[in-house]
Amino acid sequence: MTSTRDLTESPTEQRAELERLRAEVAEWRRRYERGELRDIAFTNSAKEVEPLYTALDVGPASAEELGVPGTYPFTRGIHPTGYRGKLWTMRQFAGFGSAKDTNARFKFLLEHGQTGLSTAFDFPTLMGYDSDHPRSEGEVGKTGVAISSLADMEVLFDGIPLDQVSTSMTINGPAIILWAFYIAAAEKQGVSADQLRGTIQNDILKEYMAQHAWCFPIEPALRLIVDCFEWGAKHAPLWNTISISGYHIREAGSTAAQELAFTLADGFTYVERGIARGLDVDEFAPRLSFFWDIHNDFFEEIAKLRAARRIWARHMKERYHAKSPRSWVMRFHSQTAGVTLTAQQPMNNVVRVAYQALAAVLGGTQSLHTNSMDETLALPTEEAVQVALRTQQVLAYETGVPNVIDPLGGAYYVEALTDQLEAEAESLFAEIDEVGGVVAGLETGWLQRKIAESAARQQWEIEQHRRAIVGVNEFVTDEPELTIPILKVGEDTERSQRERMAKLRAERDDAACEAALARLREVASGNGNTMPYILECARRYCTLYEIRAALESVFGAYREPVFF
Repeated sequence: MTSTRDLTESPTEQRAELERLRAEVAEWRRRYERGELRDIAFTNSAKEVEPLYTALDVGPASAEELGVPGTYPFTRGIHPTGYRGKLWTMRQFAGFGSAKDTNARFKFLLEHGQTGLSTAFDFPTLMGYDSDHPRSEGEVGKTGVAISSLADMEVLFDGIPLDQVSTSMTINGPAIILWAFYIAAAEKQGVSADQLRGTIQNDILKEYMAQHAWCFPIEPALRLIVDCFEWGAKHAPLWNTISISGYHIREAGSTAAQELAFTLADGFTYVERGIARGLDVDEFAPRLSFFWDIHNDFFEEIAKLRAARRIWARHMKERYHAKSPRSWVMRFHSQTAGVTLTAQQPMNNVVRVAYQALAAVLGGTQSLHTNSMDETLALPTEEAVQVALRTQQVLAYETGVPNVIDPLGGAYYVEALTDQLEAEAESLFAEIDEVGGVVAGLETGWLQRKIAESAARQQWEIEQHRRAIVGVNEFVTDEPELTIPILKVGEDTERSQRERMAKLRAERDDAACEAALARLREVASGNGNTMPYILECARRYCTLYEIRAALESVFGAYREPVFF
């Protein structure tokens, strides 16, 4: 990038220096091509990378776009003080068994230095089913915590003051319902909604694209998300009402550029829906947050995060005419890549996670979850979670990495890669526009096909040994595989949940529940904001599935298109 000498040289001298550099690179290239190279693919997630990057690979606009931290377009970070002012929030995804089990894990994590809670829900909860629903059989508490009503949410956060912690909830299809449970649980503690800090994922577009945990058709699902924007801006101004998630798109097999483009396109769609509702973009945009996957290619992941901030800032300012700098700023959480964890030689996962965490920090994340070594086998044990958390703490307090803001800024490779990913994202935006936008791309299966094609290519590269996975297709041992303790969730969780549900139904005011559900169905049939009515259902101890069923009776069910 631009050096001090560059600033004092005349244009003629600068041109002469570039010519000398071109000659040097040409000579190096001749020597390089005569050398012997390893027989592997020198690629990142999608493209071959050059063996050397110089000032010739950085566009003339890069110096201007680089800027300084805390200023538009935020390539180098959103805060002028970087991590010198505040370290990233250290979160560990936690949730298994009953609300009581997970409450104990939350307290363990907080006692060991975690600074934010991140909640994983079991599959029935993710799909909007109660623990005693027939479709929940055998799945209760297995992949996360089972939450079927306000009663469960109260137990989940018992003894944890909700005005003092930041809580992230990975929930999408029924997100508005779980958020209502959380708000009602806070009210029981005497904490009002305007004091709550945290995030609901609430990103339904990526569910249709990649993860497939949905409740309703696309249009009514988008309506519920905008209901959250509208209600949250007025009543819960510290809460992030959506976490627009590239993580699951990448886990499904996308490239880094596709993760970047498809996630940002989802974000633009949510902004457009909010504006169409009549909301002022500067009223809700500052509470939009993002969630990125941090994969194995170290430099590509750093460049992806830098490009994401720049693209978002430019589009929010120039395309959506946001006036507030807070609307231009992309705030995001990152998580190390679950799909890169291996069951073979699981201790290797500790090393993978450490490097991925380093990339997230060098990319300027505001929040980070580090995966545990055992997560490809089961939900993590307390010992594995502690190692994952200590990984972040060593990075934060021992390495010196947080002392300098964007320390790789100006590196030829990082800047060229940032520019390249930005250009690829813009090209994919144009393709999405050609197919009619994100919703049309989902309804026709265009977006799903793109991800599936990338996943198939990456798998072929692994099977052909063009991409090395240590312990899987290279450096495989003939010795018995290393075994580590894993967490097992017993069947007693489902049994106890069924008993709790029966007790809840016997003790609550059924007439008040039915009246609240009737009011919800009525507002869902019109154009009103559903959030106050869902919140009232939560306060009356209506269950998750009862609220879902009330909405589904109006909205209908979603059927995935066949796209192959």
